[in-house]
Amino acid sequence: MKTYTIKKVLIALDYNHTAKKVAETGYAMAKAVGAEITLLHVISDPVYYASTEYSPIMGLTDSLGVDPLKFDGDDRLRKVSQYFLDDTKHYLGDETIKTMIEEGDFASSILTAASSTQADVIVMGSHSRKWLENIVMGSVTQEVLQHSAIPLFIVQTRKRN
Repeated sequence: MKTYTIKKVLIALDYNHTAKKVAETGYAMAKAVGAEITLLHVISDPVYYASTEYSPIMGLTDSLGVDPLKFDGDDRLRKVSQYFLDDTKHYLGDETIKTMIEEGDFASSILTAASSTQADVIVMGSHSRKWLENIVMGSVTQEVLQHSAIPLFIVQTRKRN
């Protein structure tokens, strides 16, 4: 019987406050098997970062003194995204973690990043969304699962009652 070896893990982190749980869980799994880790953030639609309902990128824009409604283009988004990834890497306490920022459609960018990093597993969260949002936006996790040639480790981030 052939065994499946996990050497590289891609952890996809989004702008949701649950990214911390995804990072912690993915990191623990990767360290348990001795895998190399890459943290990924995808910049898709700048509208996601201009919401006043939640702090974009796990609230890190607040710590940078950035008004989410006043981002001055993709360069600023990339800087804040890199700060988010670096902060996550420091939080996990492992400077060997690689970081990566992609731009474009969430699912396509995650799949492209998995291919370019030669990841053996993709770790990502699954959010509980309202039914209307699922109809309009679709599920990124579901789309990645349908099109991925490698295993997907899904971290449930929904709060339980």
